[in-house]
Amino acid sequence: MVDAAEATLQLEVVTPTRLLVNEPVTQVIAPGSEGYFGVLPDHVPFLTTLKAGTLSYWKGTTERHLALSQGYADVRGDRVCVLADSAEAADEIDVARAERARQRAERRLQEWSAGSDAIDFARAQAALQRALARLEVAAKIH
Repeated sequence: MVDAAEATLQLEVVTPTRLLVNEPVTQVIAPGSEGYFGVLPDHVPFLTTLKAGTLSYWKGTTERHLALSQGYADVRGDRVCVLADSAEAADEIDVARAERARQRAERRLQEWSAGSDAIDFARAQAALQRALARLEVAAKIH
């Protein structure tokens, strides 16, 4: 029998262009569309949608973070598979670019609230959430 302190689950984080993570971890916290959720080894199986946010995971006491866009999480026993439109590790994030994206999205949302019909609210809001997730993850290492 495996000691609970040594129990792991396999985390896979996949985007359309790459496999970002494929390793055993001790815990995962992900941005579900209804709020953040945590997964430990031997979790009950479920499938859920993800919103843009920070995916955090631990290997023992080492904590790591990824900025995710929308996607899906499939939890089955000792395996978590995250399929996301995009995912970035903190050291891959261009902070200046993410800040410009945040400012651009906020400007578009202000134009929408001022009555502009040319602004796609859902798209601007999603862009803002992606930019904020990227900035949050980047801040964790800077």
